[in-house]
Amino acid sequence: MATISDNLQAVRNRIAAAARAAGRDPAAITLLAVSKTHPAARIVEAIEAGQRAFGENYVQEAVRKMDALGGSPAPATALEWHLIGPLQSNKTRVVAERFDWVQTIDRHKTAERLSAQRPLTRTPLNVLVQVNVSGEASKSGVEPQAALELAQAVARLPRLRLRGLMAIPEPTDDAALQRARFRLLRELLEAVQARGLAVDTLSMGMSDDMEAAIAEGATMVRIGTAIFGARERAQTAA
Repeated sequence: MATISDNLQAVRNRIAAAARAAGRDPAAITLLAVSKTHPAARIVEAIEAGQRAFGENYVQEAVRKMDALGGSPAPATALEWHLIGPLQSNKTRVVAERFDWVQTIDRHKTAERLSAQRPLTRTPLNVLVQVNVSGEASKSGVEPQAALELAQAVARLPRLRLRGLMAIPEPTDDAALQRARFRLLRELLEAVQARGLAVDTLSMGMSDDMEAAIAEGATMVRIGTAIFGARERAQTAA
């Protein structure tokens, strides 16, 4: 049976191959290990294999893992925690205090709360605007035509650092449609950059579609199943 270390290496190899195929530098693509629903012991295995950035969907579950893994690792081994799930308004304070990134900003009010609640003792919170690139009624994210306006508004808030855009496209076997949705997000990022905002991050692509995302310019891929295996049931969906 493959270990998490083996899986991580296999994913890194996939990223490198996809980057080379697209004429890109593999070092320009960050691997975010999606550890949601998996226990802290499995995250430790990933840490021992050199992984430092982890994505979580549920705030309370993530905080338990942060506490279990220690609150103040040495700078050389410091972990980076990303919230990649929807953020409820009653959870913004703990997120502002504990996380390094929030990838799911789709309302100005949420960004305002995070800005007001980010401790002055911490560096500005890295944030991404989530865009609903496939038009799913049930999917979080701002509509593409509203992404630029929201990005500009978020960029003006103190204690936040707008880094770019994120999307979770609807799964599809249509390769052309898959590429088109990722291309839309890249073009939106280019439009944000054209307005003078210093954004550098395109978070898109998961275990089944990372190659298409990388071909269209992803700078961060969010990989869970290919690293940790099938998802375990969440202990607390909050």
